[in-house]
Amino acid sequence: MKADLIATRQAIRAGSAHPKTEAENCLGIAASHACQDVFIQLTPEALKFAADHHNLDNSPLAGLSVSVKDLFDVQGQVTQAGSQVLAQQPPAKQDAMAVSRLRAAGAGLIGRTNMVEFAFSGVGTNPHYGTPAAWDGLYDRPVGTAGQPHVPGGSSSGAAVSVATGAAFIGLGSDTGGSIRVPAALNGIVGFKNTARRVPTQGAYPLSTTLDTICAVTRTVRDTILAHEVLSARQVPKGHRPLSGYRLAFVTTLMQDNMDTAVTRAFERSLNKLSAAGAQIEQIKLSELNELAPMMNTGGFSPAEGFALHRELIGSHGDLYDPRVAQRVMRGSAMKAHEYMDLVQARQSWIGRVEAALVGYDAVLSPTTPITGPTISQVAPGAERDAEFFRVNGLLLRNTSAVNTLDGCGISLPCHAPGELPVGLMAWHAAMHDDTILQLALLLEPLLQSH
Repeated sequence: MKADLIATRQAIRAGSAHPKTEAENCLGIAASHACQDVFIQLTPEALKFAADHHNLDNSPLAGLSVSVKDLFDVQGQVTQAGSQVLAQQPPAKQDAMAVSRLRAAGAGLIGRTNMVEFAFSGVGTNPHYGTPAAWDGLYDRPVGTAGQPHVPGGSSSGAAVSVATGAAFIGLGSDTGGSIRVPAALNGIVGFKNTARRVPTQGAYPLSTTLDTICAVTRTVRDTILAHEVLSARQVPKGHRPLSGYRLAFVTTLMQDNMDTAVTRAFERSLNKLSAAGAQIEQIKLSELNELAPMMNTGGFSPAEGFALHRELIGSHGDLYDPRVAQRVMRGSAMKAHEYMDLVQARQSWIGRVEAALVGYDAVLSPTTPITGPTISQVAPGAERDAEFFRVNGLLLRNTSAVNTLDGCGISLPCHAPGELPVGLMAWHAAMHDDTILQLALLLEPLLQSH
Protein backbone atom coordinates (compact mmCIF):
# COMPACT_ATOMS: atom_id res chain seq x y z
CA MET A 1 0.00 0.00 0.00
CA LYS A 2 1.32 3.44 -0.89
CA ALA A 3 2.18 5.87 1.91
CA ASP A 4 -0.69 8.02 3.07
CA LEU A 5 -0.67 11.81 3.29
CA ILE A 6 0.26 11.99 6.96
CA ALA A 7 3.24 9.65 6.53
CA THR A 8 4.39 11.59 3.47
CA ARG A 9 4.02 14.89 5.29
CA GLN A 10 6.13 13.53 8.15
CA ALA A 11 8.79 12.40 5.67
CA ILE A 12 8.86 15.86 4.10
CA ARG A 13 9.27 17.51 7.48
CA ALA A 14 12.05 15.06 8.34
CA GLY A 15 13.84 15.85 5.08
CA SER A 16 13.59 12.33 3.65
CA ALA A 17 11.05 13.38 1.00
CA HIS A 18 10.43 16.55 -0.97
CA PRO A 19 7.06 17.94 -2.08
CA LYS A 20 8.38 18.63 -5.59
CA THR A 21 9.38 14.99 -6.02
CA GLU A 22 6.03 13.87 -4.65
CA ALA A 23 4.27 16.14 -7.14
CA GLU A 24 6.25 14.67 -10.02
CA ASN A 25 5.45 11.14 -8.87
CA CYS A 26 1.73 11.90 -8.67
CA LEU A 27 1.70 13.54 -12.09
CA GLY A 28 3.51 10.54 -13.55
CA ILE A 29 0.85 8.19 -12.20
CA ALA A 30 -1.94 10.52 -13.36
CA ALA A 31 -0.56 10.37 -16.91
CA SER A 32 -0.10 6.58 -16.85
CA HIS A 33 -2.38 3.79 -18.05
CA ALA A 34 -3.52 3.23 -14.46
CA CYS A 35 -5.37 6.55 -14.63
CA GLN A 36 -6.88 6.16 -18.07
CA ASP A 37 -10.19 8.08 -18.12
CA VAL A 38 -9.66 9.19 -14.50
CA PHE A 39 -9.01 12.89 -15.14
CA ILE A 40 -11.06 15.27 -17.26
CA GLN A 41 -8.37 17.92 -16.80
CA LEU A 42 -4.88 17.82 -15.29
CA THR A 43 -3.45 20.97 -13.66
CA PRO A 44 0.28 20.29 -13.17
CA GLU A 45 1.03 23.99 -12.68
CA ALA A 46 -1.26 24.21 -9.66
CA LEU A 47 0.26 21.11 -8.08
CA LYS A 48 3.84 22.23 -8.68
CA PHE A 49 3.09 25.72 -7.38
CA ALA A 50 1.71 24.30 -4.14
CA ALA A 51 4.69 21.96 -3.81
CA ASP A 52 7.10 24.89 -4.15
CA HIS A 53 5.24 27.37 -1.94
CA HIS A 54 3.59 25.45 0.90
CA ASN A 55 4.37 26.35 4.52
CA LEU A 56 5.52 23.29 6.46
CA ASP A 57 4.71 24.79 9.83
CA ASN A 58 1.15 25.83 9.00
CA SER A 59 0.18 23.56 6.12
CA PRO A 60 -1.76 20.42 7.07
CA LEU A 61 -1.69 19.16 3.47
CA ALA A 62 1.95 20.13 2.82
CA GLY A 63 1.46 20.99 -0.85
CA LEU A 64 0.53 17.37 -1.63
CA SER A 65 -1.74 16.18 -4.43
CA VAL A 66 -5.51 16.48 -4.08
CA SER A 67 -7.95 15.70 -6.89
CA VAL A 68 -11.25 17.53 -7.36
CA LYS A 69 -14.43 15.94 -8.67
CA ASP A 70 -15.69 17.70 -11.78
CA LEU A 71 -18.77 19.08 -10.02
CA PHE A 72 -16.77 21.59 -7.91
CA ASP A 73 -16.03 25.13 -9.01
CA VAL A 74 -12.33 25.92 -9.33
CA GLN A 75 -11.55 29.50 -10.24
CA GLY A 76 -10.74 29.81 -13.93
CA GLN A 77 -12.00 26.30 -14.83
CA VAL A 78 -15.27 25.15 -16.39
CA THR A 79 -17.42 22.98 -14.12
CA GLN A 80 -18.85 20.28 -16.42
CA ALA A 81 -20.20 17.80 -13.84
CA GLY A 82 -19.09 14.96 -16.12
CA SER A 83 -21.36 16.18 -18.91
CA GLN A 84 -21.04 17.66 -22.37
CA VAL A 85 -24.07 19.87 -21.70
CA LEU A 86 -22.05 22.31 -19.57
CA ALA A 87 -18.83 22.23 -21.61
CA GLN A 88 -19.45 25.70 -23.06
CA GLN A 89 -20.26 27.36 -19.75
CA PRO A 90 -17.98 30.21 -18.63
CA PRO A 91 -15.17 29.38 -16.18
CA ALA A 92 -15.92 29.65 -12.49
CA LYS A 93 -15.20 33.04 -10.96
CA GLN A 94 -14.23 31.62 -7.57
CA ASP A 95 -13.49 28.35 -5.84
CA ALA A 96 -16.17 26.24 -4.23
CA MET A 97 -16.03 26.50 -0.44
CA ALA A 98 -14.60 22.97 -0.13
CA VAL A 99 -11.89 23.74 -2.70
CA SER A 100 -11.07 27.01 -0.96
CA ARG A 101 -10.62 25.22 2.36
CA LEU A 102 -8.36 22.60 0.79
CA ARG A 103 -6.22 25.28 -0.85
CA ALA A 104 -5.95 27.18 2.43
CA ALA A 105 -4.71 23.97 4.08
CA GLY A 106 -1.95 23.64 1.47
CA ALA A 107 -3.50 21.29 -1.09
CA GLY A 108 -1.91 20.97 -4.51
CA LEU A 109 -4.73 20.52 -7.01
CA ILE A 110 -3.65 17.88 -9.53
CA GLY A 111 -6.79 18.09 -11.63
CA ARG A 112 -10.49 17.50 -12.14
CA THR A 113 -11.65 13.89 -11.91
CA ASN A 114 -14.13 12.10 -14.10
CA MET A 115 -17.51 11.24 -12.65
CA VAL A 116 -20.94 9.89 -13.53
CA GLU A 117 -22.77 12.59 -15.48
CA PHE A 118 -24.43 14.95 -12.98
CA ALA A 119 -23.54 12.45 -10.20
CA PHE A 120 -26.62 10.36 -10.96
CA SER A 121 -25.48 6.72 -10.58
CA GLY A 122 -23.49 4.46 -8.29
CA VAL A 123 -21.91 2.37 -11.05
CA GLY A 124 -19.28 4.80 -12.35
CA THR A 125 -19.83 4.67 -16.12
CA ASN A 126 -19.60 7.77 -18.31
CA PRO A 127 -20.27 7.56 -22.08
CA HIS A 128 -18.76 11.01 -22.72
CA TYR A 129 -15.35 10.80 -21.03
CA GLY A 130 -14.88 7.05 -20.60
CA THR A 131 -15.12 4.80 -17.56
CA PRO A 132 -12.01 4.43 -15.36
CA ALA A 133 -11.16 0.90 -14.30
CA ALA A 134 -11.34 0.08 -10.60
CA TRP A 135 -8.03 -0.28 -8.78
CA ASP A 136 -7.21 -2.33 -5.70
CA GLY A 137 -5.62 0.33 -3.52
CA LEU A 138 -4.32 -2.15 -0.95
CA TYR A 139 -2.36 -4.38 -3.28
CA ASP A 140 -1.56 -2.06 -6.19
CA ARG A 141 -3.11 -3.88 -9.09
CA PRO A 142 -5.95 -3.06 -11.45
CA VAL A 143 -9.11 -4.89 -10.48
CA GLY A 144 -9.78 -7.42 -13.21
CA THR A 145 -6.22 -7.78 -14.48
CA ALA A 146 -6.81 -11.50 -14.89
CA GLY A 147 -9.76 -10.71 -17.15
CA GLN A 148 -11.81 -7.64 -17.90
CA PRO A 149 -11.61 -4.43 -15.84
CA HIS A 150 -14.30 -3.77 -13.27
CA VAL A 151 -16.43 -0.68 -12.74
CA PRO A 152 -15.01 1.87 -10.27
CA GLY A 153 -18.30 2.71 -8.55
CA GLY A 154 -19.87 6.14 -8.68
CA SER A 155 -20.52 8.78 -8.87
CA SER A 156 -17.06 9.82 -7.56
CA SER A 157 -15.38 7.32 -9.87
CA GLY A 158 -12.28 9.28 -10.87
CA ALA A 159 -11.80 10.56 -7.33
CA ALA A 160 -11.53 7.03 -5.94
CA VAL A 161 -9.22 5.72 -8.66
CA SER A 162 -6.98 8.80 -8.38
CA VAL A 163 -6.42 7.98 -4.69
CA ALA A 164 -6.15 4.21 -5.08
CA THR A 165 -3.51 4.47 -7.81
CA GLY A 166 -1.44 7.06 -5.95
CA ALA A 167 -2.12 10.04 -8.22
CA ALA A 168 -3.73 11.90 -5.31
CA PHE A 169 -3.68 11.62 -1.53
CA ILE A 170 -7.22 12.98 -1.14
CA GLY A 171 -10.05 12.80 -3.66
CA LEU A 172 -12.64 15.51 -3.10
CA GLY A 173 -16.08 14.23 -4.01
CA SER A 174 -19.72 14.11 -3.03
CA ASP A 175 -22.16 11.55 -1.66
CA THR A 176 -25.90 11.78 -2.38
CA GLY A 177 -26.77 8.10 -2.18
CA GLY A 178 -23.36 6.48 -1.74
CA SER A 179 -21.16 8.28 -4.26
CA ILE A 180 -18.13 8.32 -1.95
CA ARG A 181 -18.56 5.03 -0.09
CA VAL A 182 -19.43 2.86 -3.11
CA PRO A 183 -16.28 3.76 -5.14
CA ALA A 184 -14.21 3.52 -1.96
CA ALA A 185 -15.48 -0.03 -1.45
CA LEU A 186 -14.87 -1.06 -5.07
CA ASN A 187 -11.31 0.36 -5.06
CA GLY A 188 -10.16 -0.91 -1.68
CA ILE A 189 -9.78 2.50 0.00
CA VAL A 190 -11.51 4.58 2.69
CA GLY A 191 -14.58 6.73 2.01
CA PHE A 192 -16.32 8.82 4.68
CA LYS A 193 -19.75 10.39 4.30
CA ASN A 194 -20.06 12.98 7.03
CA THR A 195 -23.34 14.41 8.26
CA ALA A 196 -24.41 16.60 5.35
CA ARG A 197 -24.63 19.86 7.29
CA ARG A 198 -20.99 19.57 8.41
CA VAL A 199 -19.52 20.82 5.10
CA PRO A 200 -20.92 23.68 2.95
CA THR A 201 -22.14 22.74 -0.54
CA GLN A 202 -21.49 26.25 -1.91
CA GLY A 203 -19.94 26.03 -5.39
CA ALA A 204 -20.74 22.33 -5.93
CA TYR A 205 -23.09 21.45 -8.79
CA PRO A 206 -26.16 19.97 -7.07
CA LEU A 207 -28.10 16.78 -7.63
CA SER A 208 -30.38 16.66 -4.58
CA THR A 209 -30.36 19.64 -2.24
CA THR A 210 -31.87 17.37 0.41
CA LEU A 211 -29.22 14.64 0.28
CA ASP A 212 -26.02 16.08 -1.25
CA THR A 213 -22.98 15.73 1.00
CA ILE A 214 -19.45 17.07 0.42
CA CYS A 215 -16.75 14.62 1.53
CA ALA A 216 -13.64 12.74 0.40
CA VAL A 217 -11.86 9.45 -0.26
CA THR A 218 -8.40 8.69 1.17
CA ARG A 219 -6.04 5.74 1.67
CA THR A 220 -6.29 5.56 5.46
CA VAL A 221 -8.64 6.54 8.27
CA ARG A 222 -6.19 9.04 9.72
CA ASP A 223 -6.06 10.79 6.35
CA THR A 224 -9.87 10.72 6.30
CA ILE A 225 -9.94 12.49 9.66
CA LEU A 226 -7.49 15.10 8.38
CA ALA A 227 -9.54 15.67 5.22
CA HIS A 228 -12.75 15.95 7.23
CA GLU A 229 -11.19 18.43 9.62
CA VAL A 230 -10.12 20.62 6.70
CA LEU A 231 -13.46 20.39 4.89
CA SER A 232 -15.61 20.91 7.98
CA ALA A 233 -13.31 23.50 9.61
CA ARG A 234 -13.47 21.65 12.92
CA GLN A 235 -11.32 19.30 14.99
CA VAL A 236 -12.20 15.67 15.58
CA PRO A 237 -11.48 14.87 19.24
CA LYS A 238 -9.18 11.98 20.04
CA GLY A 239 -10.89 8.75 21.02
CA HIS A 240 -9.87 7.04 24.24
CA ARG A 241 -12.19 4.03 24.42
CA PRO A 242 -10.90 0.55 23.59
CA LEU A 243 -12.81 -1.46 21.00
CA SER A 244 -14.55 -3.37 23.79
CA GLY A 245 -16.01 -0.06 24.99
CA TYR A 246 -18.12 0.34 21.84
CA ARG A 247 -21.53 -1.23 21.51
CA LEU A 248 -22.00 -2.25 17.88
CA ALA A 249 -24.89 -3.72 15.93
CA PHE A 250 -25.26 -5.50 12.63
CA VAL A 251 -28.60 -5.52 10.87
CA THR A 252 -30.31 -8.55 9.39
CA THR A 253 -32.98 -6.53 7.56
CA LEU A 254 -32.31 -5.57 3.92
CA MET A 255 -28.57 -4.85 4.12
CA GLN A 256 -27.52 -8.50 3.94
CA ASP A 257 -30.05 -9.50 1.29
CA ASN A 258 -28.74 -10.78 -2.07
CA MET A 259 -25.08 -10.66 -1.05
CA ASP A 260 -22.70 -12.36 -3.43
CA THR A 261 -20.24 -14.98 -2.22
CA ALA A 262 -17.24 -12.65 -2.04
CA VAL A 263 -19.05 -10.07 0.08
CA THR A 264 -20.57 -12.72 2.36
CA ARG A 265 -17.15 -14.27 2.97
CA ALA A 266 -15.41 -10.93 3.66
CA PHE A 267 -18.19 -9.57 5.88
CA GLU A 268 -18.53 -12.70 8.02
CA ARG A 269 -14.75 -12.94 8.37
CA SER A 270 -14.64 -9.28 9.44
CA LEU A 271 -17.31 -9.71 12.11
CA ASN A 272 -15.45 -12.73 13.47
CA LYS A 273 -12.17 -10.77 13.60
CA LEU A 274 -13.78 -7.88 15.43
CA SER A 275 -15.51 -10.18 17.91
CA ALA A 276 -12.23 -11.99 18.58
CA ALA A 277 -10.62 -8.61 19.28
CA GLY A 278 -13.21 -7.82 21.96
CA ALA A 279 -15.89 -5.95 20.03
CA GLN A 280 -19.42 -6.14 21.44
CA ILE A 281 -21.54 -6.88 18.37
CA GLU A 282 -25.28 -7.53 18.61
CA GLN A 283 -27.65 -8.62 15.89
CA ILE A 284 -30.66 -6.34 15.38
CA LYS A 285 -33.51 -6.37 12.87
CA LEU A 286 -34.06 -2.63 12.35
CA SER A 287 -37.26 -3.47 10.47
CA GLU A 288 -37.68 0.22 9.58
CA LEU A 289 -35.32 -0.45 6.65
CA ASN A 290 -38.15 -2.35 4.96
CA GLU A 291 -40.06 0.93 4.72
CA LEU A 292 -37.51 2.54 2.40
CA ALA A 293 -38.73 1.08 -0.89
CA PRO A 294 -42.41 1.94 -0.32
CA MET A 295 -41.40 5.42 0.86
CA MET A 296 -39.55 6.05 -2.41
CA ASN A 297 -42.16 4.53 -4.75
CA THR A 298 -42.94 7.91 -6.32
CA GLY A 299 -39.29 8.40 -7.26
CA GLY A 300 -37.42 9.80 -4.27
CA PHE A 301 -35.61 13.07 -3.71
CA SER A 302 -32.90 12.85 -6.37
CA PRO A 303 -35.20 12.51 -9.41
CA ALA A 304 -37.60 15.18 -8.15
CA GLU A 305 -34.94 17.71 -7.22
CA GLY A 306 -32.78 16.73 -10.19
CA PHE A 307 -35.64 17.37 -12.61
CA ALA A 308 -36.34 20.75 -11.00
CA LEU A 309 -32.72 21.68 -11.73
CA HIS A 310 -32.47 20.12 -15.21
CA ARG A 311 -35.91 20.68 -16.72
CA GLU A 312 -34.78 23.53 -18.99
CA LEU A 313 -31.41 22.00 -19.91
CA ILE A 314 -32.82 18.59 -20.65
CA GLY A 315 -35.60 20.20 -22.68
CA SER A 316 -33.15 22.01 -24.93
CA HIS A 317 -30.13 19.65 -24.89
CA GLY A 318 -31.61 16.28 -24.00
CA ASP A 319 -29.74 14.61 -26.86
CA LEU A 320 -26.44 15.41 -25.13
CA TYR A 321 -27.34 13.62 -21.87
CA ASP A 322 -26.28 10.10 -20.98
CA PRO A 323 -29.58 8.31 -21.83
CA ARG A 324 -29.51 6.47 -18.49
CA VAL A 325 -29.08 9.70 -16.57
CA ALA A 326 -31.81 11.36 -18.64
CA GLN A 327 -34.16 8.50 -17.82
CA ARG A 328 -33.59 8.93 -14.10
CA VAL A 329 -33.94 12.72 -14.28
CA MET A 330 -37.19 12.49 -16.22
CA ARG A 331 -38.68 10.21 -13.61
CA GLY A 332 -38.84 13.29 -11.40
CA SER A 333 -41.18 15.02 -13.84
CA ALA A 334 -44.00 12.71 -12.77
CA MET A 335 -43.84 13.54 -9.05
CA LYS A 336 -46.68 15.77 -7.87
CA ALA A 337 -46.23 18.51 -5.29
CA HIS A 338 -48.29 16.68 -2.66
CA GLU A 339 -46.24 13.51 -3.23
CA TYR A 340 -43.04 15.43 -2.64
CA MET A 341 -44.42 16.96 0.57
CA ASP A 342 -45.61 13.55 1.72
CA LEU A 343 -42.10 12.22 1.11
CA VAL A 344 -40.52 15.01 3.17
CA GLN A 345 -42.86 14.25 6.08
CA ALA A 346 -42.46 10.49 5.79
CA ARG A 347 -38.69 10.83 5.85
CA GLN A 348 -38.74 12.94 9.01
CA SER A 349 -40.95 10.40 10.75
CA TRP A 350 -38.72 7.56 9.58
CA ILE A 351 -35.55 9.31 10.79
CA GLY A 352 -37.06 9.75 14.25
CA ARG A 353 -37.99 6.08 14.52
CA VAL A 354 -34.61 4.83 13.30
CA GLU A 355 -32.75 7.15 15.66
CA ALA A 356 -34.86 5.81 18.53
CA ALA A 357 -34.08 2.22 17.51
CA LEU A 358 -30.34 2.96 17.52
CA VAL A 359 -30.20 4.57 20.96
CA GLY A 360 -27.50 2.85 22.99
CA TYR A 361 -25.49 1.70 19.98
CA ASP A 362 -22.31 3.48 18.91
CA ALA A 363 -22.45 2.25 15.31
CA VAL A 364 -24.12 -0.18 12.95
CA LEU A 365 -22.01 -2.49 10.78
CA SER A 366 -23.06 -3.65 7.32
CA PRO A 367 -21.53 -4.42 3.94
CA THR A 368 -20.99 -1.17 2.07
CA THR A 369 -22.33 -2.87 -1.05
CA PRO A 370 -23.92 -6.35 -1.23
CA ILE A 371 -22.02 -7.17 -4.42
CA THR A 372 -18.53 -6.65 -5.77
CA GLY A 373 -18.09 -4.49 -8.83
CA PRO A 374 -19.18 -6.05 -12.14
CA THR A 375 -17.04 -5.81 -15.24
CA ILE A 376 -17.30 -2.63 -17.28
CA SER A 377 -18.45 -4.61 -20.31
CA GLN A 378 -21.36 -6.02 -18.30
CA VAL A 379 -22.92 -2.55 -17.86
CA ALA A 380 -21.35 -0.59 -20.73
CA PRO A 381 -23.56 1.95 -22.53
CA GLY A 382 -26.14 0.30 -24.75
CA ALA A 383 -29.87 -0.24 -24.55
CA GLU A 384 -29.38 -4.01 -24.52
CA ARG A 385 -27.54 -3.69 -21.19
CA ASP A 386 -29.82 -1.13 -19.54
CA ALA A 387 -31.73 -3.67 -17.46
CA GLU A 388 -28.50 -5.09 -16.03
CA PHE A 389 -27.13 -1.59 -15.43
CA PHE A 390 -30.15 -0.52 -13.39
CA ARG A 391 -30.16 -3.80 -11.46
CA VAL A 392 -26.49 -3.32 -10.53
CA ASN A 393 -27.01 0.36 -9.76
CA GLY A 394 -29.84 -0.43 -7.36
CA LEU A 395 -27.78 -3.03 -5.52
CA LEU A 396 -24.64 -0.89 -5.27
CA LEU A 397 -26.58 2.03 -3.77
CA ARG A 398 -29.05 0.10 -1.62
CA ASN A 399 -27.15 0.01 1.68
CA THR A 400 -25.42 3.36 1.42
CA SER A 401 -28.53 5.30 0.37
CA ALA A 402 -30.28 4.27 3.58
CA VAL A 403 -27.70 6.32 5.49
CA ASN A 404 -28.34 9.35 3.27
CA THR A 405 -32.09 9.04 3.84
CA LEU A 406 -31.31 8.93 7.57
CA ASP A 407 -29.29 12.16 7.22
CA GLY A 408 -26.59 10.08 8.84
CA CYS A 409 -22.86 9.50 8.57
CA GLY A 410 -20.91 6.43 7.58
CA ILE A 411 -17.46 5.20 6.62
CA SER A 412 -16.46 2.40 4.24
CA LEU A 413 -13.34 0.45 5.18
CA PRO A 414 -11.67 -2.20 2.98
CA CYS A 415 -12.12 -5.68 4.46
CA HIS A 416 -11.10 -8.08 1.69
CA ALA A 417 -8.09 -10.38 1.71
CA PRO A 418 -5.27 -10.56 -0.85
CA GLY A 419 -6.46 -12.10 -4.09
CA GLU A 420 -10.09 -11.13 -3.46
CA LEU A 421 -12.10 -8.45 -5.22
CA PRO A 422 -12.40 -5.30 -3.06
CA VAL A 423 -15.17 -5.36 -0.44
CA GLY A 424 -16.11 -2.59 1.97
CA LEU A 425 -17.42 -2.78 5.53
CA MET A 426 -19.55 0.23 6.46
CA ALA A 427 -19.82 1.60 9.99
CA TRP A 428 -22.68 4.10 10.26
CA HIS A 429 -25.11 5.94 12.50
CA ALA A 430 -27.52 8.85 12.52
CA ALA A 431 -26.68 12.54 12.12
CA MET A 432 -23.89 14.15 14.15
CA HIS A 433 -22.28 10.87 15.21
CA ASP A 434 -19.33 11.66 12.94
CA ASP A 435 -16.69 11.76 15.67
CA THR A 436 -17.69 8.41 17.14
CA ILE A 437 -17.68 6.77 13.69
CA LEU A 438 -14.21 8.16 12.92
CA GLN A 439 -12.78 7.20 16.32
CA LEU A 440 -14.18 3.69 15.93
CA ALA A 441 -12.83 3.42 12.39
CA LEU A 442 -9.29 4.00 13.66
CA LEU A 443 -9.71 0.87 15.79
CA LEU A 444 -11.39 -1.21 13.10
CA GLU A 445 -8.94 -0.44 10.30
CA PRO A 446 -5.91 -2.50 11.44
CA LEU A 447 -8.10 -5.44 12.37
CA LEU A 448 -9.86 -5.52 9.00
CA GLN A 449 -6.53 -5.36 7.17
CA SER A 450 -4.77 -8.07 9.19
CA HIS A 451 -4.48 -11.06 6.89
